[in-house]
Amino acid sequence: MHKTPTIVVAAMLLSACGRAPPAYQGYVEGEFVYVASSQAGRLEALAVRRGDSVQAGAPLFRLEATLEAAARQQAARQFGAAQAQLADLQTGKRAPEVAVVRAQLAQALAAARNAAEQLRRDQALIDTGAVARAQLDASRAQADSAAARVDELRRQLEVAGLPGREQQLAAAAAQAEAARAALAQADWRLAEKTLAAPDAGRVYDTLYRKGEWVAAGSPVVRLLPPGNIKLRFFVPERALGALRVGQGVRLHCDGCARDVAATIRYVSSEAEYTPPVIYSNETRDKLVFMVEAWPAPQDAAQLHPGQPVTVSPT
Repeated sequence: MHKTPTIVVAAMLLSACGRAPPAYQGYVEGEFVYVASSQAGRLEALAVRRGDSVQAGAPLFRLEATLEAAARQQAARQFGAAQAQLADLQTGKRAPEVAVVRAQLAQALAAARNAAEQLRRDQALIDTGAVARAQLDASRAQADSAAARVDELRRQLEVAGLPGREQQLAAAAAQAEAARAALAQADWRLAEKTLAAPDAGRVYDTLYRKGEWVAAGSPVVRLLPPGNIKLRFFVPERALGALRVGQGVRLHCDGCARDVAATIRYVSSEAEYTPPVIYSNETRDKLVFMVEAWPAPQDAAQLHPGQPVTVSPT
């Protein structure tokens, strides 16, 4: 059996060891979260400092909210009044008001009985001439009036137990809903005066000091969550086909205890000139393609925006 000479095997091993994986130059970049309030106000409290690590939901800053608190209280009371008005229309009259109508009805019934009895006596006496025709007519009118009063009060008693008319109820319900919406707006404006961290991360910078006026929409805290740290590196056209979204890479940086794994999420479809800050002895192409890769959040915590790195495909 033919055996490969030992010197040839050694040369093959040396040749294989000499083919190092390609390395591309890049840098760390952060997608900062600029925490701002939609409302203007004086900065009343700043709960963090530059360099602090915060958890999601941790308070960041508070703006003066005297007007918003007063507006919220006013909206709450208007909503309560609208609800009470709607409930009043839905339940009809109160029990004491119904009792008044019942008492009036009792009086009217007694008056109607007296008027009816007087009419009966006058009718019995009209033929004897003891009662004038005018008195009979007056007695008849009095009896009719008393009966009509009884009928009126009975109907009032029925109405007292009914809710408001359909149109009144609809109008009151609409007013209550409008008051509810106004209260929700007041709650939102008041909540916008106290901002918390939307995610865990590092406070990269604070842009205002306590007591300064902050315009609406002006960022007060610049936050960098670990999940927003990514790598940007540049590859020549001939190496572009070997990289794809979802592929893993490893990066090396000065001062890192170990290499960091990352995953490619974006490969540029357009070429650009090599940035002047990126230099590689192995790459002489003037046009390169940008690639973005994202490390795991726990690994990203040790990286810093602007930090140069060397990236190698895995």
